[in-house]
Amino acid sequence: MKNDVAKIDRILSRAVSEIIVESDLRKLLADGEPLRLKMGFDPSSPDIHIGHAVGLRKLRQFQDLGHKVILIVGDWTARIGDPSGTSATRRMLSQQEVENNAETYMQQLFKVLDKQKTEAIYQSEWFGKFDLEKIIRLTSKFTVAQFLAREDFSNRFQSQKPIAITELLYPLLQAYDSVAIQADVEFGGTDQKFNLLVGRQLQEMEGQKPQQILTVPILVGTDGVMKMSKSLGNYIGVDESPNEIFGKIMSVGDNLILSYFELLTDITNEDLRDMATQIKKDSINPMDLKKHLAQEIVTQFHNQSEAINARNYFEKSVQRGEMPDVMPVIDLSKVGMTSTDRLPTLLTKCNLAKSNSEAIRLIKQEAVRINGITVPSETIHVQIHRGDVIQVGKRRFVKILT
Repeated sequence: MKNDVAKIDRILSRAVSEIIVESDLRKLLADGEPLRLKMGFDPSSPDIHIGHAVGLRKLRQFQDLGHKVILIVGDWTARIGDPSGTSATRRMLSQQEVENNAETYMQQLFKVLDKQKTEAIYQSEWFGKFDLEKIIRLTSKFTVAQFLAREDFSNRFQSQKPIAITELLYPLLQAYDSVAIQADVEFGGTDQKFNLLVGRQLQEMEGQKPQQILTVPILVGTDGVMKMSKSLGNYIGVDESPNEIFGKIMSVGDNLILSYFELLTDITNEDLRDMATQIKKDSINPMDLKKHLAQEIVTQFHNQSEAINARNYFEKSVQRGEMPDVMPVIDLSKVGMTSTDRLPTLLTKCNLAKSNSEAIRLIKQEAVRINGITVPSETIHVQIHRGDVIQVGKRRFVKILT
């Protein structure tokens, strides 16, 4: 069935940086024949964030037109590490680390993608059969000069910073993925453009029809400066709690409101233009727009009811400084603790801190309160009673059972 031209126009114009070759892709979409859509994910960490969701949302839009996503689980390339956007060689991961991360990735990806129209394939299905001869044949198709044209390689080479030979293999392996699955279209962030083009070239060399390329913008992180990244700590995880997602969205700068709406929601372009006009005229409070944005995003990754609860939680606990009506309840006996254990350990066990060292830092910053009273910065031991409320920062609360 042929697809509606207006619908194709919307998909190819919103949250898209570049299409290679746009006229060819438009024709493929207009014809309506099912396409094989490729996107690769290197499970180099166990979680994905809303920056990844920009590309995933675009894939879902194509799925809704009847096309199929071939999700490449980069169990080989993750062990090499793609340096895109980095200035140093990445640590190589073990196979066990990759498999553990991939399992978590898959659960989170389907918060956006249609599972029924997605096929996940591990690279090891073909690279597990590669021998030295095949590797050498693959490397012979490109030159070092071609790869040094890639911006991050070029910058490191000029700065005399190390570039591992394994890293030069990364674009080749990613490109071969396209050959192995005979991809029709490959998706990626703007920082992946070089790798996507190598895939297109390699397909032609192998006698295949070259894949079309669609790149999506890089989402700026909560710091308002760098791209969203777990390593930079400026991320919002898709698997985080509704309250945490809502609160993090509310913390982003006003200058990111429109781009987040454009890249992460389905509000109309007309509404986007109206928002831009209102912001320019100072006729709307940016706080109200961010609440709308946060509620939209929480609804995507959880549901509408939890999004409304998260908004109420934020307004009561953060804006008005009151105790929230609903909060997690921790039974100390079930987490192997007593009411007299060290406070850093208690914060960690209650998921109010990721580690003891972070807990100690939070206490020293006087970011910890018990029943609304700030804990002194040098406190290590406290007596906890049944019904006590422990608060960290403005958004995290737990009620204690002993």
